[in-house]
Amino acid sequence: MNRFKHWLYHASVVVGVILIGAFLVVSSGIVPVRASSGHWPITEWLLKYAMKRTVTTYSLGVTVPNLDDHALILKGAGHYETGCRACHGSPGMRMPLIAQRMTPPAPELTGRIDDLGPKRLFYVVKHGLKFTGMPAWPAQSRDDEVWAVVAFLKKLPELDDEGYHRLVHGETVAADPIQALTLSPVSSVALQSCVRCHGSDGSGRGSDAFPKLAGQRREYLQTAMEAYATSERHSGIMQPVAAGLSKETVEQLVNYYAALPAPPATPPAPTHREAIARGREIALHGLPAQRVPACVECHDVRGKQRKPDYPTLAGQPARYLELQLTLFQADQRGGSDYAHLMQPIAARLTPEQMRDVARYFEAQP
Repeated sequence: MNRFKHWLYHASVVVGVILIGAFLVVSSGIVPVRASSGHWPITEWLLKYAMKRTVTTYSLGVTVPNLDDHALILKGAGHYETGCRACHGSPGMRMPLIAQRMTPPAPELTGRIDDLGPKRLFYVVKHGLKFTGMPAWPAQSRDDEVWAVVAFLKKLPELDDEGYHRLVHGETVAADPIQALTLSPVSSVALQSCVRCHGSDGSGRGSDAFPKLAGQRREYLQTAMEAYATSERHSGIMQPVAAGLSKETVEQLVNYYAALPAPPATPPAPTHREAIARGREIALHGLPAQRVPACVECHDVRGKQRKPDYPTLAGQPARYLELQLTLFQADQRGGSDYAHLMQPIAARLTPEQMRDVARYFEAQP
């Protein structure tokens, strides 16, 4: 026992001396922290090994959704152009030089996607990585958005410059020149960012991945952008965009989309007729037994003016509406000052009822 205590004492002294020495070395300021110096080989190996093991361990329980979903890929493509390309490049574009001067440099992704796999990609995109320039996802509750980016990343190695451009920008053309003249040059640039997902005509690039902005109430669009900018409405895609716009630019963009003619409603599929009929009952009469009020009390489809901050739901993609209800139910959506009214209502709906009422509104002109 005495021998053990003697050994423990000497070990403690050695450890203490090492710690004091390390502190003195760091305090002297001679340890380089400049990015241009890079890492010592042992430091670089240790950091990479620790990151690899951590990502592998924490991604073990991740459940992977269907990543071949085209709508999911489109949503991820729009964000990649805005939030990822500046560091990781894209097909047909050289790796950005500034990102290559980071320590460590931002990696070229094409050759690494398959090695990482979707579970580890999800973990990295959602949580980011310390000691690199990789940030965490701005809205941690929005796993659906993170999976959209992962779905696009899985597609990235197959793309050439033309294929990348088609996924990111679609076949849409620039905004109407006459309408664009009403916007300042700064807003015109911002509009092109909006067009990547919502289209120049506000119809959402013809996909149910995005909401239709054309003809939406101006007040609702305004409050939604303000909620995104302050992170009150949760979206890792929209929060950074809205936060980077001036009040004047937001107002101009809102006026632009609100003034566009609303696109026609999506013709209902024959197989959805029964679901639409069930959804109509919920929308018009509610579900008294479940304490769910009629949707039209706030979101009327007959053109009656309700509170202008409430969105118009008629003609919106069913998939988008269903997602919003799901987020409300899980208390993960956030929103403007009135968003809290939806959380208890959505909490009382079953997934099937959400789908039915979403399909009803989608079919309305």
